[in-house]
Amino acid sequence: MNTAALYANTIATAVMVGVIWFVQIVHYPLLAQFGETQSVAVAQQHQQRTGYVVGLPMLIEGLSTLWLLARTPDGVAVLLPWINAVLLAVALGSTLFLSVPLHAKMAVSHNDETGRRLVLTNWPRTIAWTVRLALCGVMLAQLQ
Repeated sequence: MNTAALYANTIATAVMVGVIWFVQIVHYPLLAQFGETQSVAVAQQHQQRTGYVVGLPMLIEGLSTLWLLARTPDGVAVLLPWINAVLLAVALGSTLFLSVPLHAKMAVSHNDETGRRLVLTNWPRTIAWTVRLALCGVMLAQLQ
């Protein structure tokens, strides 16, 4: 079961890495360019639709991360699941404290600066999820 948790964690993290890089390079820069007439509607739709894409992977990531902290698979360095958990906390904390408030602002009124800040403040999430995936690869390589 511990190995299954690591595989689940790796797959869910890989999904989130794909999503976050798409958001960072394509979606957020475009979201920041919408004019006043469309930006509020687009921001509202973004909030609604994003949950459908990231809800399940984030749930699996969270549960499997907790499982790996409680029961590290044989051969995996004990510190790696903890580092991965800290990185997940960075990604989720950035989401909660940076991205969500900025999305809420965009869903109420157009502001070019809010769009630019959204792109800039998304980098901690992008980096955290990317490093998480690399660490998952290291943990998979350590399995006995």
